[in-house]
Amino acid sequence: MHTKNKVQKSKIKNFILGICIFLIGVSANAQCAMCRAALSGDSNVKKAEAVNDGIVYLMVIPYLLVLIIGYLIYKMYTKKKKAV
Repeated sequence: MHTKNKVQKSKIKNFILGICIFLIGVSANAQCAMCRAALSGDSNVKKAEAVNDGIVYLMVIPYLLVLIIGYLIYKMYTKKKKAV
């Protein structure tokens, strides 16, 4: 039974590591067509990079929230299962 918990923890760690690796590879070219048209040109390079970074951060936050809530539910489920 003890090895089963180790295997589950290992799977969870690998899953979280996979998500982190995926998020590292997120491209910074995340502009929509309207943002790209508004920020096109050589004079707006820094503004365009800032908009790209903002889009990426806004995209990551919901995934992190789902991951945290899922982890908390998992911990509650395992704690309840151990108590029974």
